[in-house]
Amino acid sequence: MTVPFVSELRTTDDTIVLGGGDGGVLHLRVQSAELWDALRIDAPESAPVAAVKNAALEKFFPDGASSREFVVKLRGFEILDENESLGASGVRNGSTLLLSRRRRRPVK
Repeated sequence: MTVPFVSELRTTDDTIVLGGGDGGVLHLRVQSAELWDALRIDAPESAPVAAVKNAALEKFFPDGASSREFVVKLRGFEILDENESLGASGVRNGSTLLLSRRRRRPVK
């Protein structure tokens, strides 16, 4: 499977590769709304959404961030069951997942 164009847009050079699994590998783009930054993740279709979320949080917030504070959105809608696999959640090759805080923080 070729790497889709969307994964090359304004991302870091490093690609996070999640463990092997059954099914094809999805080339994803995960974007942080608060940081205005994006990264590439290669993950099997069988990987849970939570695994992608945790890998992105480790990269975006190396000092630590609680995964409970963040939601993952696909095409504008929150993925409610993060234990579900990427494939079952509707994630396709080249999808962009938006990672944003559950509650908006006030600007001072």
